[in-house]
Amino acid sequence: MSTFYPRPGDLQEKWFVVDAKGEVLGRLASRIASVLRGKTLAGFHPAVNPNMHVIVLNADKVVLTGRKMATKKYYRHSGYPGGFREEAVADVMAKKPTEVLQRAVKGMLPKTRLGDVLLGNLKIYAGEAHPHQAQLPETITLNKRSSAPQEN
Repeated sequence: MSTFYPRPGDLQEKWFVVDAKGEVLGRLASRIASVLRGKTLAGFHPAVNPNMHVIVLNADKVVLTGRKMATKKYYRHSGYPGGFREEAVADVMAKKPTEVLQRAVKGMLPKTRLGDVLLGNLKIYAGEAHPHQAQLPETITLNKRSSAPQEN
């Protein structure tokens, strides 16, 4: 008996579109990361790029639960003395609404070259329109919660 190892010819490129309007950030990001990795496929292998592409629409309408919009911060350091920077999620959403979702998905992908390639398969748009109609993307519907998260 031998272990199945998918070859590049075995996997076909697929495109999916997700509407992020009213979705919780972490739940949405984990579902997107699963699709990008190919964990929804029967022939999943952790070292293979499954050629799954995800288009996210309305990324500016994503929701954070609790008080995260005011309290959650992103940190970075330039490596130089005094180079520590922090930004609140609300500020990042105001400047680049797609950045918050991209950072969340990136944190859920492998920290390898494969993770970089998979992140390139993610296309995020703040509005309703996208230029990928030629790829004929399938719509992914996420499980809706019974009630929308409340802001505190």
